[in-house]
Amino acid sequence: MYPEPREEIRVASFRDLDATTLYAILKLRVDVFVVEQKCPYPELDGRDLELATRHVWLARGDEVLAYLRILDDGDAERIGRVVTAPNARKGGYAGRLIEHALTVIGARPSRLSAQAHLTGYYARFGFTPSGPGFLEDDIPHVPMSRP
Repeated sequence: MYPEPREEIRVASFRDLDATTLYAILKLRVDVFVVEQKCPYPELDGRDLELATRHVWLARGDEVLAYLRILDDGDAERIGRVVTAPNARKGGYAGRLIEHALTVIGARPSRLSAQAHLTGYYARFGFTPSGPGFLEDDIPHVPMSRP
């Protein structure tokens, strides 16, 4: 019997993603954001392709357990598309990815748009509300930032 692969955080630009990993990441995002949350929207927004975008995911072998991306918004870095596979929830994987993303970002300011019910979760990482709430795909969101 072979030992189960260890969980590993990986970071890559779009051009460095192999086709199998890219497919797994996009499938996870669509399965959760479009299908599970019932939000038909253009998940493929073009920002994945930007040279400065970093894709960060937690993998066990070829399985993508959780994912986020870091975008360069010019004056700040933006964390987005934070998602955990349904079978991997409650494992703390998203938190591990956010902590890792913040080390990748370093001293630069960072932002995110939190689903309103998750503002307390993101506050644990130093994010604070930075503007009025808004609806995105009929889901209440709150802009948050971290100096």
